[in-house]
Amino acid sequence: MIRTERHGDVVRVEMSNRRSRLAGFSVSAFLVRGMLVDTGFPGVGDDVERLLASERLQGILVSHFHEDHAGNIAAAARRGIPIAAHPDTLAYARAPERLAFYRRFAWGSAPPLTSPVTPFDPEGLEMIHTPGHSPEHQVVWDSSTGTLFSADLFIGVKVRVAHEYEEPRRLVDSLKRVVALAPARVFDAHRGLVADGLSALRAKLAWTEDLIGRVDAMARERIPPARIVREVLGPSDWTDHISRGEYSRANLVRAILREGA
Repeated sequence: MIRTERHGDVVRVEMSNRRSRLAGFSVSAFLVRGMLVDTGFPGVGDDVERLLASERLQGILVSHFHEDHAGNIAAAARRGIPIAAHPDTLAYARAPERLAFYRRFAWGSAPPLTSPVTPFDPEGLEMIHTPGHSPEHQVVWDSSTGTLFSADLFIGVKVRVAHEYEEPRRLVDSLKRVVALAPARVFDAHRGLVADGLSALRAKLAWTEDLIGRVDAMARERIPPARIVREVLGPSDWTDHISRGEYSRANLVRAILREGA
Protein backbone atom coordinates (compact mmCIF):
# COMPACT_ATOMS: atom_id res chain seq x y z
CA MET A 1 0.00 0.00 0.00
CA ILE A 2 1.07 3.57 -0.66
CA ARG A 3 0.22 6.60 1.46
CA THR A 4 1.12 10.11 0.30
CA GLU A 5 1.84 13.18 2.39
CA ARG A 6 2.56 16.63 0.95
CA HIS A 7 5.17 19.01 2.35
CA GLY A 8 5.09 22.00 0.03
CA ASP A 9 7.04 21.05 -3.09
CA VAL A 10 7.78 17.53 -1.80
CA VAL A 11 5.41 14.56 -1.70
CA ARG A 12 6.34 11.74 0.63
CA VAL A 13 5.32 8.35 -0.78
CA GLU A 14 5.24 6.00 2.21
CA MET A 15 5.21 2.32 1.29
CA SER A 16 4.32 -0.72 3.37
CA ASN A 17 2.55 -4.05 3.14
CA ARG A 18 1.26 -6.56 5.66
CA ARG A 19 4.62 -8.26 6.05
CA SER A 20 6.64 -5.08 6.43
CA ARG A 21 4.16 -3.76 9.00
CA LEU A 22 4.38 -7.02 10.96
CA ALA A 23 8.14 -6.46 11.09
CA GLY A 24 7.57 -2.83 12.10
CA PHE A 25 8.94 -1.35 8.87
CA SER A 26 7.88 1.07 6.18
CA VAL A 27 9.97 3.07 3.74
CA SER A 28 9.42 6.23 1.76
CA ALA A 29 10.27 7.53 -1.67
CA PHE A 30 9.87 11.21 -2.46
CA LEU A 31 8.45 13.10 -5.42
CA VAL A 32 10.07 16.47 -6.09
CA ARG A 33 10.18 18.57 -9.26
CA GLY A 34 8.85 15.72 -11.39
CA MET A 35 11.54 13.36 -10.12
CA LEU A 36 11.37 10.37 -7.77
CA VAL A 37 13.94 9.75 -5.05
CA ASP A 38 14.25 5.96 -4.54
CA THR A 39 11.91 3.21 -5.74
CA GLY A 40 10.68 1.38 -2.64
CA PHE A 41 10.74 -2.35 -1.99
CA PRO A 42 9.76 -5.37 -4.11
CA GLY A 43 6.79 -6.30 -1.92
CA VAL A 44 4.92 -3.20 -3.10
CA GLY A 45 5.95 -3.67 -6.72
CA ASP A 46 2.39 -3.50 -8.08
CA ASP A 47 1.76 -0.22 -6.25
CA VAL A 48 5.02 1.21 -7.57
CA GLU A 49 4.15 0.11 -11.11
CA ARG A 50 0.91 2.09 -10.83
CA LEU A 51 2.83 5.09 -9.49
CA LEU A 52 5.31 4.94 -12.37
CA ALA A 53 2.43 4.70 -14.85
CA SER A 54 0.55 7.66 -13.37
CA GLU A 55 3.44 10.10 -12.88
CA ARG A 56 5.20 11.73 -15.81
CA LEU A 57 8.62 11.39 -14.28
CA GLN A 58 11.68 13.12 -15.66
CA GLY A 59 13.77 10.49 -13.94
CA ILE A 60 14.56 8.57 -10.77
CA LEU A 61 17.42 8.99 -8.30
CA VAL A 62 18.40 5.85 -6.37
CA SER A 63 20.34 6.35 -3.14
CA HIS A 64 21.89 2.91 -2.60
CA PHE A 65 21.54 -0.79 -3.31
CA HIS A 66 19.39 -1.95 -0.38
CA GLU A 67 16.17 -3.60 -1.49
CA ASP A 68 13.90 -1.11 0.29
CA HIS A 69 15.39 1.70 -1.83
CA ALA A 70 16.37 0.07 -5.13
CA GLY A 71 13.81 -2.74 -5.03
CA ASN A 72 11.86 -1.56 -8.08
CA ILE A 73 14.73 -0.25 -10.18
CA ALA A 74 14.17 -3.05 -12.72
CA ALA A 75 10.58 -1.93 -13.29
CA ALA A 76 11.68 1.67 -13.80
CA ALA A 77 14.38 0.67 -16.28
CA ARG A 78 11.95 -1.58 -18.14
CA ARG A 79 9.72 1.45 -18.66
CA GLY A 80 12.66 3.44 -19.99
CA ILE A 81 12.60 5.96 -17.15
CA PRO A 82 16.06 7.58 -16.84
CA ILE A 83 17.91 6.65 -13.65
CA ALA A 84 20.65 8.37 -11.67
CA ALA A 85 22.54 5.98 -9.40
CA HIS A 86 26.06 5.08 -8.35
CA PRO A 87 27.64 2.53 -10.73
CA ASP A 88 27.95 0.07 -7.83
CA THR A 89 24.23 0.41 -7.09
CA LEU A 90 23.46 -0.60 -10.66
CA ALA A 91 26.01 -3.42 -10.58
CA TYR A 92 24.36 -4.87 -7.46
CA ALA A 93 20.91 -4.52 -9.04
CA ARG A 94 22.10 -6.55 -12.01
CA ALA A 95 23.39 -9.37 -9.81
CA PRO A 96 21.59 -9.19 -6.44
CA GLU A 97 22.70 -11.50 -3.65
CA ARG A 98 20.31 -13.82 -1.85
CA LEU A 99 18.89 -11.94 1.13
CA ALA A 100 18.64 -13.16 4.70
CA PHE A 101 15.20 -14.47 5.63
CA TYR A 102 14.11 -11.43 7.69
CA ARG A 103 14.80 -9.13 4.72
CA ARG A 104 12.98 -11.41 2.29
CA PHE A 105 10.05 -11.54 4.71
CA ALA A 106 9.81 -7.78 5.27
CA TRP A 107 10.75 -6.44 1.87
CA GLY A 108 10.82 -9.29 -0.65
CA SER A 109 13.56 -10.08 -3.17
CA ALA A 110 14.10 -7.77 -6.12
CA PRO A 111 14.27 -9.22 -9.63
CA PRO A 112 17.61 -8.60 -11.31
CA LEU A 113 18.02 -5.51 -13.45
CA THR A 114 18.16 -6.74 -17.04
CA SER A 115 16.99 -3.73 -19.07
CA PRO A 116 19.39 -1.07 -20.33
CA VAL A 117 19.57 1.96 -18.03
CA THR A 118 19.14 5.41 -19.51
CA PRO A 119 21.44 7.76 -17.55
CA PHE A 120 19.80 10.72 -15.84
CA ASP A 121 21.21 14.13 -14.98
CA PRO A 122 18.79 15.47 -12.34
CA GLU A 123 18.67 19.19 -13.06
CA GLY A 124 18.59 21.19 -9.82
CA LEU A 125 19.35 18.18 -7.62
CA GLU A 126 22.79 16.93 -6.58
CA MET A 127 23.69 13.40 -5.56
CA ILE A 128 26.40 13.48 -2.88
CA HIS A 129 28.43 10.39 -2.01
CA THR A 130 27.93 9.70 1.71
CA PRO A 131 29.39 6.25 2.48
CA GLY A 132 29.04 4.54 5.83
CA HIS A 133 25.65 2.86 5.81
CA SER A 134 26.69 1.29 2.52
CA PRO A 135 29.83 1.88 0.47
CA GLU A 136 28.07 3.66 -2.38
CA HIS A 137 25.34 5.45 -0.40
CA GLN A 138 24.30 8.84 -1.78
CA VAL A 139 22.04 11.58 -0.47
CA VAL A 140 20.11 13.98 -2.69
CA TRP A 141 20.57 17.71 -2.13
CA ASP A 142 18.33 20.51 -3.40
CA SER A 143 20.38 23.65 -2.81
CA SER A 144 17.62 25.96 -4.04
CA THR A 145 15.34 25.01 -1.14
CA GLY A 146 17.90 23.70 1.35
CA THR A 147 16.28 20.27 1.23
CA LEU A 148 18.19 17.07 1.97
CA PHE A 149 16.83 13.65 1.06
CA SER A 150 19.02 11.67 3.43
CA ALA A 151 18.00 8.10 2.47
CA ASP A 152 19.60 5.95 5.24
CA LEU A 153 22.26 8.41 6.35
CA PHE A 154 20.21 9.40 9.41
CA ILE A 155 17.61 6.71 10.33
CA GLY A 156 17.78 7.96 13.95
CA VAL A 157 20.15 9.64 16.39
CA LYS A 158 21.16 6.51 18.30
CA VAL A 159 21.27 3.64 15.81
CA ARG A 160 22.74 0.76 17.81
CA VAL A 161 22.83 -1.91 15.09
CA ALA A 162 24.70 -2.34 11.81
CA HIS A 163 25.39 -4.71 8.96
CA GLU A 164 28.85 -6.26 8.98
CA TYR A 165 30.02 -4.16 6.02
CA GLU A 166 29.06 -0.78 7.48
CA GLU A 167 31.77 1.81 8.13
CA PRO A 168 30.99 4.00 11.15
CA ARG A 169 34.06 6.22 10.76
CA ARG A 170 33.15 6.98 7.16
CA LEU A 171 29.60 7.63 8.35
CA VAL A 172 31.01 10.33 10.66
CA ASP A 173 32.74 11.98 7.69
CA SER A 174 29.52 11.80 5.68
CA LEU A 175 27.51 13.35 8.51
CA LYS A 176 30.02 16.19 8.74
CA ARG A 177 29.66 16.77 5.00
CA VAL A 178 25.87 17.14 5.14
CA VAL A 179 25.85 19.12 8.40
CA ALA A 180 28.10 21.64 6.64
CA LEU A 181 25.31 22.13 4.08
CA ALA A 182 23.03 23.36 6.91
CA PRO A 183 19.85 21.87 5.39
CA ALA A 184 16.60 23.63 6.18
CA ARG A 185 14.64 20.38 5.71
CA VAL A 186 15.68 16.76 6.08
CA PHE A 187 13.58 13.94 4.66
CA ASP A 188 14.57 10.52 6.03
CA ALA A 189 13.56 7.37 4.16
CA HIS A 190 12.06 5.76 7.25
CA ARG A 191 10.91 8.78 9.27
CA GLY A 192 9.75 11.22 6.66
CA LEU A 193 10.27 14.90 7.47
CA VAL A 194 12.65 15.03 10.45
CA ALA A 195 11.74 17.65 13.05
CA ASP A 196 14.60 20.17 13.29
CA GLY A 197 16.59 18.04 10.89
CA LEU A 198 19.90 19.89 11.17
CA SER A 199 19.92 19.53 14.96
CA ALA A 200 19.05 15.84 14.58
CA LEU A 201 21.98 15.32 12.20
CA ARG A 202 24.31 17.13 14.60
CA ALA A 203 23.05 14.98 17.47
CA LYS A 204 23.67 11.80 15.47
CA LEU A 205 27.16 12.99 14.58
CA ALA A 206 27.99 13.70 18.24
CA TRP A 207 26.56 10.37 19.43
CA THR A 208 28.40 8.37 16.77
CA GLU A 209 31.71 10.09 17.48
CA ASP A 210 31.25 9.43 21.20
CA LEU A 211 30.41 5.78 20.53
CA ILE A 212 33.54 5.29 18.42
CA GLY A 213 35.65 6.96 21.09
CA ARG A 214 34.27 4.70 23.82
CA VAL A 215 34.78 1.53 21.77
CA ASP A 216 38.33 2.57 20.87
CA ALA A 217 39.17 3.32 24.51
CA MET A 218 37.90 -0.07 25.69
CA ALA A 219 39.74 -1.84 22.86
CA ARG A 220 43.00 -0.20 23.94
CA GLU A 221 42.41 -1.73 27.38
CA ARG A 222 42.06 -5.12 25.63
CA ILE A 223 38.47 -5.55 26.77
CA PRO A 224 36.81 -8.38 24.78
CA PRO A 225 34.40 -7.28 22.04
CA ALA A 226 31.42 -9.09 23.60
CA ARG A 227 31.86 -7.09 26.79
CA ILE A 228 32.23 -3.85 24.82
CA VAL A 229 28.92 -4.59 23.11
CA ARG A 230 27.15 -5.17 26.44
CA GLU A 231 28.62 -2.17 28.23
CA VAL A 232 28.41 0.36 25.41
CA LEU A 233 25.26 -0.69 23.53
CA GLY A 234 23.35 -2.72 26.08
CA PRO A 235 21.65 -6.11 25.74
CA SER A 236 20.52 -7.49 22.39
CA ASP A 237 16.98 -6.76 21.22
CA TRP A 238 14.50 -8.11 18.69
CA THR A 239 16.49 -6.77 15.73
CA ASP A 240 19.52 -8.84 16.72
CA HIS A 241 17.36 -11.93 17.06
CA ILE A 242 15.14 -11.76 13.96
CA SER A 243 18.17 -10.97 11.77
CA ARG A 244 20.16 -13.79 13.40
CA GLY A 245 22.94 -11.33 14.06
CA GLU A 246 23.15 -9.90 10.53
CA TYR A 247 21.83 -6.50 11.69
CA SER A 248 23.14 -6.28 15.22
CA ARG A 249 24.94 -4.48 18.02
CA ALA A 250 27.84 -6.90 17.72
CA ASN A 251 28.31 -5.98 14.06
CA LEU A 252 28.41 -2.29 14.93
CA VAL A 253 31.23 -2.84 17.44
CA ARG A 254 33.04 -5.17 15.03
CA ALA A 255 32.85 -2.53 12.30
CA ILE A 256 34.37 0.12 14.58
CA LEU A 257 37.14 -2.24 15.68
CA ARG A 258 37.84 -3.33 12.10
CA GLU A 259 38.17 0.26 10.91
CA GLY A 260 40.42 1.12 13.82
CA ALA A 261 42.76 -1.81 13.28
